[in-house]
Amino acid sequence: MNITAILVAAAVVGGVGILIGFFLGISGEKFKVEVDEREEAILGVLPGNNCGGCGYAGCSGLAAAIVKGEAPVNQCPVGGAAIGAKIGEIMGVAAGETARQVAFVKCAGTCEKAGRDYDYTGNEDCAAMAFVPNGGPKSCNYGCLGYGSCVKACPFDAIHIVDGIALVDKEACKACGKCVAACPKNLIELVPYDAKHMVKCSSKDKGKDVMKACSVGCIGCHLCEKNCPKDAIHVIDNIAYIDQEKCVGCGICAQKCPKKIIL
Repeated sequence: MNITAILVAAAVVGGVGILIGFFLGISGEKFKVEVDEREEAILGVLPGNNCGGCGYAGCSGLAAAIVKGEAPVNQCPVGGAAIGAKIGEIMGVAAGETARQVAFVKCAGTCEKAGRDYDYTGNEDCAAMAFVPNGGPKSCNYGCLGYGSCVKACPFDAIHIVDGIALVDKEACKACGKCVAACPKNLIELVPYDAKHMVKCSSKDKGKDVMKACSVGCIGCHLCEKNCPKDAIHVIDNIAYIDQEKCVGCGICAQKCPKKIIL
């Protein structure tokens, strides 16, 4: 064995390693991206769920946007007012008031109340229903399919399938919007936490067709619209819609609804 050759090889490898380390060190300093200390502080305050409910790709994206002035300090739906206030202190601005929101499923067609055209056995996924006859076994083509795509999407265990339809736990819901995006029927929307009345139906079919498919569906009779003293509810495309900004929670619409679908 040639000891000299081994020593020379070791020296060459060591020298190359030193040169590479020196080069990387210089490059790291030259191309270093300065990070605003406020961004790191905000990231430390955010809950870290990375749910995307704020509209950005994770908490780091939101933190960067807040520092750049592209997002308000109370943009995080999970943290709510408390986190917004802390971020406001970091940024030196007032967080302001934000109304808490929760997800709401616009369907009351439980197993007992909604009709079924056939029995289905197969892949239990709502998106997969687009490839089966009539868009799924339920007679109502607008109703909740009940296969839990929203349940799988929720990072907070705030929505579950109960008696064939999705049901939201208002206290656990953080209004991240994951379930809204996951529902292929567009049945889920974010509403004010303290909303007094909501229409738990989304069928745009005519009244007679609704009654054939579901015993509790909105039939578009306009009684709620005619009796609302605040002009807060209107029937559009055979379905009633409530303007939550106008609604005062008097309950007249719910009393007049013959299908008791306004809850």
